[in-house]
Parts: sequence; structure tokens; C-alpha cells
Amino acid sequence: MHPLYRQRRGGVLLHPTSLPGPLPRGQICHDAYRFIEWLQQCGIGVWQMLPLGPTHQDSSPYLALSAHAGDPKLISLDWLRDRHMLSNCPEVMDFQTHQQQLERAWKQFSKKKDRRLLQTWQQFKRDESDWLDDYSLFMALREQQGGDAWHHWPAALRDRDAATLKQTRDNLAERIEFHQFCQFIFFQQWQDLKAYAADNKVLLFGDMPIYVSYDSADVWAQRELFTLDSQGHPQQVAGVPPDYFSETGQRWGNPLYRWDIMEQDHFQWWQRRLQTQLQLFDIVRIDHFRGLQAYWSIPAKEETAIKGHWINAPGAKLLAALHTAFPNLPLVAEDLGMITEEVHVLRETFDLPGMKILQFAFDGDPNNSYLPHQHEFHSLVYTGTHDNDTSLGWYQQLPTETQNYIRDYLGLKTDREMPWPLIRCALASVSCLAVIPMQDLLALGSEYRMNTPGTIEGNWQWRFDWPQVPDELIQKLRHLLHLYGRL
Repeated sequence: MHPLYRQRRGGVLLHPTSLPGPLPRGQICHDAYRFIEWLQQCGIGVWQMLPLGPTHQDSSPYLALSAHAGDPKLISLDWLRDRHMLSNCPEVMDFQTHQQQLERAWKQFSKKKDRRLLQTWQQFKRDESDWLDDYSLFMALREQQGGDAWHHWPAALRDRDAATLKQTRDNLAERIEFHQFCQFIFFQQWQDLKAYAADNKVLLFGDMPIYVSYDSADVWAQRELFTLDSQGHPQQVAGVPPDYFSETGQRWGNPLYRWDIMEQDHFQWWQRRLQTQLQLFDIVRIDHFRGLQAYWSIPAKEETAIKGHWINAPGAKLLAALHTAFPNLPLVAEDLGMITEEVHVLRETFDLPGMKILQFAFDGDPNNSYLPHQHEFHSLVYTGTHDNDTSLGWYQQLPTETQNYIRDYLGLKTDREMPWPLIRCALASVSCLAVIPMQDLLALGSEYRMNTPGTIEGNWQWRFDWPQVPDELIQKLRHLLHLYGRL
């Protein structure tokens, strides 16, 4: 068991885009530091968030343009101003202006030639070149091609013709360097934030999607690792069969891995990917962990996930290689959905904690594994996740019979205090880490939900503002964390 899981802790789930701030989405700005201070005052030791990669138009953090890069939209211009890397910056209210100011910062950085920063910049480019070179070229090309996905590019670019790419690197050198600069600044800002969190005894908990986006630098640069044909079109795609969230399943559309090829070099692609995550986070969750034991393969021509089938994956070999490369890994398995005994065995073999979701607990079966009296220490308990409704919204939409069962289980006479009895239930659980979504701490309803799986509209937009956070919440949380040994 990793040392991080040997004591009881409390955590909060909040993606940085949900932080307050002047732009349409939150950033690594002063409010991120203020949030860490607020967590420390509450006695909360873990800040969990979603993936940090650059997103497509739908803003989904689970379909990023890179498995390594950080989202430039998260970059704080205040951080650049505070370090004299951006002067005469106007008030920025939209991402078009934000992009323009990043380009100004790049030009000022190039002209100033600060020796210390230049050395750090050159070192960053050397250390991260194995992904940064392809990513920055990919992004420059994407701009040149009007934002089109790589599989719609001219064949020579799509298929990475060596002579064409060499010429392209020369022609787009300035834009390539700009995208490298954005990554340099992102990682510098994030390391500062991570250090501040450590000073305040707050661990950063990240999320690594099991799959990468079809339209990503990773797939474009290493097509041989994915189930694509000679034209770059997917043959099979990822998803999950019909389940709690959707009657037709979920067709995610990610290309599947060619596990046989990945295994030949002991999963170097995965090792490098995890190395990046460990630079960013103290704890890493493997999203859709069950896909490491068996994955749902959907013919690419199918519009839904119904006609997929299960194929075994070499998860044991992969995890063994990762543990060899990174001893005592701080991993968490997202073991939700259609979980078989084989998935439990895989997780337990590598001593990874799984997840217990209270919103899944109250089906009337006293043997339901999500009920608190069924929990074990080596697990994480949540009231709900980013894919669930808020706990208040969930409760309000339940049938009366289920609400009565929940009140009976929690010992309630009325439901006016919800969702706090559910939060208290999570904190009282024997699970080593209890994570509460920020929406639940603010007792918000369904209109503040972060994501509805299987839909593409209206997701990833929720944000809080500081006036929503009552002053008494610090003492309330601190008391409960102390009461249940999680302070």
C-alpha cells in the first residue's frame, strides 16, 4: 500500500476550470492559490481534479489534443505580469484576447533573453522533446489547416512524409516555438502551484483517461500504436455497453490500442505518459480502469455502442511494467461500471484502491458494495463524481420509496438537510480518502452539474464564485474532519 493511503484524509473534487475568475473558465490564477488556502483552513488534504490537457471545442478534458500537454487556456496572465514577463496587459475577458496576450508574452520573452529563464526554457525543451516536438508541430499545422482534424489534412501531412514535415518545420518555426513556449509557461505555473499546495499540506490528485483523442498529437505522431487503417481511419473505437448512464451505451470514438505492439517495448508509451502525470500530481487516477482488463470494442461504422464486444487487455503486464519503472506508484483505479471479478483481481493484485460512490448505494440491497457498512479502508468514497448529478439534485429526483430508504439508512426525519447527511456519511466511512464535489459542499442542485455522460451539450461549464461559499463552511468542515479522523 502506498504511504499516501495509510492515513485518513478528506478531499474536494473541483476542476481548475470551475474556479472563479474574469475569463469564461477558471485558470491557474490567484483564485487557485486562494482555493488551496481555503482547503488548508478547512483541514482538507487532497484537491482532486479532471485531466488538464488542451481541449477541443466541446471543452471535454477527456478528449484532449495531447496526452502530455497542458491546456494553454489555464495559463494565468497574472502570473506572467507578476514575473515581469508581460507588460501593459489590458483587462482580459475572453480567450481570443488571452491568446493574443500569450503571443505578446512570447515576443517579449524572445526579445528580453533573460539568461536564467532562457536556460530553464532550453532545459524544458530538451527534457520534454519526445512529446513536445510532435505536439508543437501538430498545433502549428492545425492552425495552418484551419482547425481541421489531422485525418483531413493533405496526405503528405496526414501520413507524416519526412520531406514534407522537414519543410513544414522550417516554414512554421515561429508558431512551433510559440506552442512550445505555452507549454513551458504552463508547466512552470503548475509546478509553482504544486509547490504552494505542498507548503499547505494539500496533495494534488489528477486523472489520466485510459484512451486518447483520435484528433490528437499522440495518434497523429504514432499511428502504429492504434487501430487505424492505412488512411488513418479507425477500424474499432472505444466506449462502454449500455449501463446506468445510457440505454445505448457510450460510443466515445477513441481509437483502440494495438496492445501487441505496445507490449514489445514494455509499454514505453504508457511509461512516458505516466511520467508526465507524476510531474503534475501527487496521486493519479486511471480512468476506466476496467479497460485494462477487458475493453469494449465497437466497429467504427456503428453509431452507438450496442454492437460492441469485449476483448481482453494485457493490464497485468502493463501495471507490472509501470510498477517496475515507478516503484510504489500512487495510483487509484476508477473501477465503476460493469465490473467483473477479473477486474477486482487485477486491482487487488497491484494493491490499488478502488472507488465507492454513495449515489450508487441505495438500491435497497443491504449487500450493495457502495453502502458505507460494506466499505474497506483501502478505497476512496465519494458522494458523487463529475459524471453524476449533484447529490441534492440526485436526491430530489429519486422516487419517494428510495428517498424513504435513504432517510432510514441515514437516520433522518426530514430531507431538508440534504446533501449534508450524505457528506457526513462519506466522511464517517472507513475508506481512507473521502472526496466531496464542491457542488455538494455548496448544496447546489442539478443545474450545477458538471457533466452528463452520453451528451455533448452544456457540459464542463460549471463554476463557483467566492460569495457562494459561506464563512461558516470552514468551521463546519473542520469539525467534521476532526470528528471522523480526517483532519
